[in-house]
Amino acid sequence: MARGKKKPVSFDAMVKFFMHHYKIPTTTDVEKLMERLDRLEKLLKQSQAAPRKRKAAKPAAAASPGRGKASQTYTDTVLQAITSSGKPVGVAEIQARTGFEPKKIRNIIFRLGKDGKIKRVGRGVYAGA
Repeated sequence: MARGKKKPVSFDAMVKFFMHHYKIPTTTDVEKLMERLDRLEKLLKQSQAAPRKRKAAKPAAAASPGRGKASQTYTDTVLQAITSSGKPVGVAEIQARTGFEPKKIRNIIFRLGKDGKIKRVGRGVYAGA
């Protein structure tokens, strides 16, 4: 039972086998990854340089018929409901005047307060600024 002579395995082949087996990245893999990161960074810089503009709110003509122009926005409708009364107005009264959902009203009130168009008088009570 004589065994045949085996061909010696090269060192490079062994290293390549172990790198592949243990999923160790090669120089080429790292270079490709770096190129992809550079492209992503470039895209991020471009997107930060040109910020997206916020879309205007949809007209509130269908939600509140007979309350003014058809081009009036939801924000304008809520602001008008707050300022038309000479006294501070609660969220329930704003909802009754506009017919909007409470969540929509809270979001609009937050924006109006941030812009300084209304002021908070008490908890859930607002007045024109």
